[in-house]
Amino acid sequence: MPTPTFDLYLVTDRAQTGGRDPLAVLEQALAGGVKAVQLREKDLSGKALFELAEKTRRLCDRYQASLLINDRIDVALAVDAAGVQITGVSLPVDVARNLLGPRKLLGASTHSLEEARQAQNDGADFILFGPVYLTPSKAAFGAPQGLQALKKILENVSLPVYAIGGIKAEHIAELRSLGVRGVALISAIIGAADPKEAAASLLRLLER
Repeated sequence: MPTPTFDLYLVTDRAQTGGRDPLAVLEQALAGGVKAVQLREKDLSGKALFELAEKTRRLCDRYQASLLINDRIDVALAVDAAGVQITGVSLPVDVARNLLGPRKLLGASTHSLEEARQAQNDGADFILFGPVYLTPSKAAFGAPQGLQALKKILENVSLPVYAIGGIKAEHIAELRSLGVRGVALISAIIGAADPKEAAASLLRLLER
């Protein structure tokens, strides 16, 4: 199975671009060094998502970045994306793996140690865990998981773990000290006035 080689995992959200063209914002982020993108636009129809995914994959190819599609295995296969990000409402991880085959990246979004272990047993290549910090997009679902819960995941799962949820530049050092493989985020880049510099700055912190 493939192994993720990226430290920074950028998740898209058209609603957080401040009215700017999402593809233009994404290209700035890629120019800043982003090497992995999760296309996460759940409100789009299958056709609209496919069309956006095609454009996004061409853009990622230009910058030698990996594109993963949130939830939609059919769209990922249709545009020959690098992989899929599976969530709690997606197909089970083992079913997704059978559909994707052994060469595509399969990430699993988890919110507990039990979910993380299950994802590992069922064939995921890496795990997202969160939300670690308070983030407005997840506030309705309760309090953030926190660093201690993240530490427990890292101690009990052998897969690469990416922290997600409310992550900003000032959190990178403490997350790295715990042993995360990397971070996944949205607003710190998508919502930044200068996405290129925001991405470059985060990558510099991750490399320390």
